[in-house]
Amino acid sequence: MNLKENKYAQFYLCREMMDTIETIRKFNPADADFIVDSAKKTGHILFSGEGSSRIMPAKNAIRKALRWGIDTITHTEGSHQACEYDLSKYTVLLDSNSGRTKETLMLANQLKAAGHNNFFGVTANDGTPLADVCVKTHVLKCGWEEAVAATKSVAEQALLFETVIWKLAGKDIAPELEGLAEKVEKALTLDIPAEIVEWARGAKTIYFAGLNDGVTEELTLKTNEITRRKSDFLEGTYALHGPEEVMEDGDIVFVVNPIESEYKKYEAVFNGANVHVVAIDTKQTPFTTIVVPDAGDLQGYVYLCAGWNLLVEIASADGINLDKPTRARKVGNEM
Repeated sequence: MNLKENKYAQFYLCREMMDTIETIRKFNPADADFIVDSAKKTGHILFSGEGSSRIMPAKNAIRKALRWGIDTITHTEGSHQACEYDLSKYTVLLDSNSGRTKETLMLANQLKAAGHNNFFGVTANDGTPLADVCVKTHVLKCGWEEAVAATKSVAEQALLFETVIWKLAGKDIAPELEGLAEKVEKALTLDIPAEIVEWARGAKTIYFAGLNDGVTEELTLKTNEITRRKSDFLEGTYALHGPEEVMEDGDIVFVVNPIESEYKKYEAVFNGANVHVVAIDTKQTPFTTIVVPDAGDLQGYVYLCAGWNLLVEIASADGINLDKPTRARKVGNEM
């Protein structure tokens, strides 16, 4: 993806993807301090929201919390299901770019009616209905997105939520942020081989396989929004436990950071299903591999941006208007 070429620059989506670079550079870890203060008191965090406002931001943060074994209990749930829970002991983070998402506002109003004192909003706009209800609301610095598919906001939301975990773990994220913008830029602009694009265009279903940290699941959603193609998320090693039964000749599986001990099993399963396999990793693998920079503990952002780049190339090859899906809306279920 290269904004010097009009086939990319004409779309808000591509420009907003590239805005992620500056969003990362400008991110201030201190923005998370009020959430950290609350979480230290409650000892529990629930990350809630709908779609892209929750998938990667919440699951990426929770994976960090579990890997590092922090004392704070972390959980995520969609708003409707969260309304069933006793959240009196939780710091609740309600993420909605528009601040008008119906489900999120429903949960916020329930918490307010219950006298909850530790529920906070995260939006991309000032003066929203969500901010009117929440105890405090943080407004993202990335700005409102014009494209239907959320991109730069996902990265900033994820950084905000992740920073909460770093601070609760007594770790400083600032040194890790140095150089991340440049690595993300490389992922966004690297050349995607034409062969991979053609494989994806010929597939009836595009599969993404990877860890349950929100990255591959978010890319699965973006496949629908950007390429207008059917997609499926294969969590962990789920790809090795039955999906090959319904895979069709010519389908494609993108495996993000494949588990090395399962290389041979992946090969056996996917060869048997006669599907194309492409890895996205920091090193070469036995599969056709899109190699991206190594960003250490912040690797997920690089994988995410490489996936965006890939999906833009697929959609561009099909001549799709990247900014205007036929049915999907900017605010999926608006109050």
